[in-house]
Amino acid sequence: MRKFNISIVAAAAAMFVSGAAVAADDLAPALKTAMQRDLRLSGPQLIQYLKAERLAAQQEKTLAKQLGRNFAGAWLERKADGSFGVVAASTAIKNTQAAAGVETRRARHSLAALNAAKAQLDGLLNRSAKAPKGVYSWSVDLPSNTVTVGVAPGAEDTGVDFVARSGLDASVVRFETLKDAPQRRIAIQGGRGVLREVGNNRISACSIGFSVTKGNSAGYATAGHCGNVGDIVYHEVSQWEPGVRVGTFAASAMPDDNARGPDRGWVRVDNTHVLSASVHGYGNGDVAVRGSTEAAVGTAVCRSGRTTGWHCGAIRSKNVTVSYTDDYGNPDGTVTGLTRTTACAEGGDSGGSFITAEGQGQGVLSGGSGDCRGAAGDNGGGNSYFTPLNSILKAYTLTLRTSP
Repeated sequence: MRKFNISIVAAAAAMFVSGAAVAADDLAPALKTAMQRDLRLSGPQLIQYLKAERLAAQQEKTLAKQLGRNFAGAWLERKADGSFGVVAASTAIKNTQAAAGVETRRARHSLAALNAAKAQLDGLLNRSAKAPKGVYSWSVDLPSNTVTVGVAPGAEDTGVDFVARSGLDASVVRFETLKDAPQRRIAIQGGRGVLREVGNNRISACSIGFSVTKGNSAGYATAGHCGNVGDIVYHEVSQWEPGVRVGTFAASAMPDDNARGPDRGWVRVDNTHVLSASVHGYGNGDVAVRGSTEAAVGTAVCRSGRTTGWHCGAIRSKNVTVSYTDDYGNPDGTVTGLTRTTACAEGGDSGGSFITAEGQGQGVLSGGSGDCRGAAGDNGGGNSYFTPLNSILKAYTLTLRTSP
């Protein structure tokens, strides 16, 4: 897979809880350390990055409303001197009026047109039920102003045929070669988290997402492929050693190899347990959950999981359709509605939390490609996909637990 760097990082749409920018010194230590390492930011660059996110947050919705059907998205872009600037794109001929610090650019396709084009590819699944082998994903990419189709090395022709069958205008499409196939991030070895029995004396490991409530019941949101309805979940006290019972899956959705749909679920926790409104900091202090305001493309996000701990990246695209494969290259379910990030993840991190610097919960890990084994700052060359948290809360009428 081509390594993503933050020369393409997009603008934050989430408004901060307090309405003020978070200062670098106010970040939870776990987030600050991981952001500087994985995004390769010095202390001053991190401060400037957070200020640029705030500017983008203030301008993105304003520009979308101002430009209407001409709006083509907004994003953060790293400059030659290492600083960050906000870019807004429009299909309008005349220059767009924007606030100081926002650069405007002309685009060929509006965001609405790109979303409609992406929907044409999704429509193929209504007829074939699964993506062709070697076609991994497709989504709207704002900086390139295209619908980007991710394909395996050597599968470019398959990707072209897939696009041709949809009737999509080829000028809207860009192909991206991904070295590694995206897979569900459920492990058969290593780390901490929660465990469940899967038969034949085997257990599988996943990670807790976010604490939630439903009526008088407490629980947590996680990935659907981490368990089926009724499955019992156990606390992982040490590597692959199940401890006390945590609870059972109250709901779960994950398409099999011949279907498509969401990857989401939640576990109803037994009454003997108390869940906190925070994300485990793996030795650097826990991170409080302040809410679930959705961030836009390009916002820095950090994820926590039982196998690899904390790793950060940036949101690359939303509403991504991903065709997962198993270890043998066979179809393993086509998942819709995911968000793609440049944060790495590995087996067992599935279900774990994605959160912003402002403490806004974004989603739970569904899958990814690559790994986290590269040098510091490299982020291992991996990338990941999460199920948006708000879609899980809405689907199961859950309420997110937050810290004051």
